[in-house]
Amino acid sequence: MRPRRLRRTPALRRLVADVRMHPADLVLPMFVREGVDGPVPISSMPGVVQHSRSSLREAAVEAAEAGVGGLILFGVPAHKDARGSAADDPNGIVQLALADLATEVGGDVVLMSDLCLDEYTDHGHCGLLTVDGEVDNDATLERYASIAVAQARAGAEVVAPSGMMDGQVAAIRAALDGEGFTQLPILAYSAKYASAFYGPFREAAQCAPQFGDRAGYQQDPARSVGEALQEVALDLAEGADAVMVKPALAYLDILRAVADAVNVPVAAYQVSGEYAMIEAAAAAGWIDRDRMIAETLTGIARAGADIILTYWAVEVARGLQARR
Repeated sequence: MRPRRLRRTPALRRLVADVRMHPADLVLPMFVREGVDGPVPISSMPGVVQHSRSSLREAAVEAAEAGVGGLILFGVPAHKDARGSAADDPNGIVQLALADLATEVGGDVVLMSDLCLDEYTDHGHCGLLTVDGEVDNDATLERYASIAVAQARAGAEVVAPSGMMDGQVAAIRAALDGEGFTQLPILAYSAKYASAFYGPFREAAQCAPQFGDRAGYQQDPARSVGEALQEVALDLAEGADAVMVKPALAYLDILRAVADAVNVPVAAYQVSGEYAMIEAAAAAGWIDRDRMIAETLTGIARAGADIILTYWAVEVARGLQARR
């Protein structure tokens, strides 16, 4: 037996490849900022910006034309308070942006909305706080339910709760069903870890915690796969339609285990730190940027992701289309 026979040429390797990505598998995370006239560069994520409503529409059209499967929106409001009031304000930045995109690209690409409070609270945590400064799980669920309904009314086609509150999927499902949005899917951030890979996102979404960290509600990287599977099972029992692992690259073992355990779509988020490291190393001339992007995304797909959230979604989708 000589396995190398099937590796001899690019055409042979393409013929026998059993891990393939399609542009529709990719979701582009996008930031929309209130009160800006044009795109604002994010210094730690070269090539990624905080969009104005106008530039967001233009970028969404480009993504749809490239064949990207979905867009997920993160809002950067002008005003923040302890309750994250802008998160469910009908005139809040994400609600306005969702309505814009529903008009601009509705039907061509799936419009997703991140559902959390950290971008909207003045303290930067993902929920309401007790007088002692702890995140109040159950009070936060009421806010998540209200946000879900606001995003649904604005045009979201998928809501994606990312706060890691216990019972969040059940609360959101009940609220959506109660308002007639029974057909709206929930993509749950089921296995979301308290990760250093989120660093650049703090700049992008302007959501760094003003005290402490999020390790009390996000998962501990030192926990093995059993806890992740428990979180996934709870979300599915509460009504999640798809589940996510975040980050991707350092958690491929978790991703594989989740993909093997469920029969719903599994997403993985190639997060800001993964993006920033590759861009920085490529800018220094240390790596082949294009090959590194392709290799990491292939690894995520090989580990079991049906859907990949990546800041390179448009670029990669265009490349895939060109090779078809």
